[in-house]
Amino acid sequence: MKRGKPAKKSVNPIQVGNKVLIRTVTHYHTGKIVEITPTELVLVDAAWIASTGRFSSAVTNGTADEIEPFAEPVAVNRGAIVDVTNWRGELPRAVK
Repeated sequence: MKRGKPAKKSVNPIQVGNKVLIRTVTHYHTGKIVEITPTELVLVDAAWIASTGRFSSAVTNGTADEIEPFAEPVAVNRGAIVDVTNWRGELPRAVK
């Protein structure tokens, strides 16, 4: 039996179960990806981040200056996404 190299784990943050910060052409969102469709990423425990504050602090420490949580799941159109990165720490759920 020939053994190949072990499968390389993807580092792509767009995976079901990941907590992410999504930057679109107009907004920032945080949330946990629960579904990926050809046109959308569906998030739960999501929030619109009106201001990240220092962007490097937001992505390094999982902090934001202005937070508006969604009450229900939200779908983000993939065509509007500029970039996606993993979110460190707890997802913001309180208005700030």
